[in-house]
Amino acid sequence: MNYDVIVVGGGAAGFFTALNVAENDGGLKVAILERGKEVLSKVRVSGGGRCNVTHAEFIPNELSKNYPRGEKELKGPFHTFMTGDTMEWFEKRGVALKIEEDGRIFPVSDSSETIINCFLSEAKRLHIDVLTNHAVKKIDAQGDSWIINSNQGEYKAKKLLIATGSNPKIWKLLEHLGHTTVPPVPSLFTFNIKDERIKSLMGVVTNASVKVKNSKLSSEGSLLITHWGMSGPAILKLSAWGAIELNAFQYSFEIIVNWLHQYSQHEIIEELKSLKNEIPKQTITKYAQFELPKRLWQSLVSASGIASNIRWADLRKEQLHKFAKELTQGVYKVEGKSTFKEEFVTAGGINLKELNFKTFESKRHKNLYFAGEVLNIDAITGGFNFQNAWTGGFIAAQAITSEDE
Repeated sequence: MNYDVIVVGGGAAGFFTALNVAENDGGLKVAILERGKEVLSKVRVSGGGRCNVTHAEFIPNELSKNYPRGEKELKGPFHTFMTGDTMEWFEKRGVALKIEEDGRIFPVSDSSETIINCFLSEAKRLHIDVLTNHAVKKIDAQGDSWIINSNQGEYKAKKLLIATGSNPKIWKLLEHLGHTTVPPVPSLFTFNIKDERIKSLMGVVTNASVKVKNSKLSSEGSLLITHWGMSGPAILKLSAWGAIELNAFQYSFEIIVNWLHQYSQHEIIEELKSLKNEIPKQTITKYAQFELPKRLWQSLVSASGIASNIRWADLRKEQLHKFAKELTQGVYKVEGKSTFKEEFVTAGGINLKELNFKTFESKRHKNLYFAGEVLNIDAITGGFNFQNAWTGGFIAAQAITSEDE
């Protein structure tokens, strides 16, 4: 079957590209080939089922700083299409959006189905063929066209866009076309930690700074203690920026946690001395200090060898120094990782040097385009990975249709 444009991959980037291509030029025959039995499955589970559409950062250069891989390359594209454009695109199609306190942007409905329904209804309106259960087996260039062989038959297209995310089988096909890929490693994961200090603290959240021992990797922000270890933005940011290095460590390493990230160890020693003088008769465990959660405070007191009935006045020098170290320089052993919810993200993909970021077209082949996580681009959590998909899809669609005018 012949098409003007075929999009391989029925996820966020693939749909967004196809919709914009068809919107720009209603005369083009467009198809989406999806290997699964349903489309947009990753959109469905994103943001805990609410779909974190994008992030409220409206300065292109600042937005690009949230991408451990792709920061430099995305600066230009973000000047063409970014957060405000994304919001306008959805709202023009009846999807009301809201900005939450942490900057994440969701549909007002708090349901990813709103985004999926928008895409599906738009695809129907624009007469896009959405073909599921179509696993692509072979891609060949034939003159000015592309021949795509799937398990359901052969398709021919003038222009081809690949938006399959982290799909090693597709990467192999692209390597046969002369592209190189960066091997995938997990990004956005939580740390598995078995440690008595946090064993019974599931659900405790506080701001902290975290550093990987014997590394330059560090992060700060909200840290969540879970039944398997540690999560939250501070950990997820660290996992994204350290994806390659932590993979090299085989996910066995030590982290240093400063539960009072605004204080150094020396400063906290002086603060603890002040508390000895100010509230000498008070039991140390009775009231948490420095706005720490009480359960965490009591656990760190215990880990410092301080009995639960000890008063501030009775705190010995060596106990005080050990407590200061627990508060600001606590070492925790990480043994393994867990995927962040169901939002599996990887670092790796098509080498960015092989892409023209003004058009998202391949430098190796004319009329071959890429968008989304098939490229070696990934971001921290918060809607940034979707923004990469929207930006790449929009710019690719502009390039695909402008050449046909």
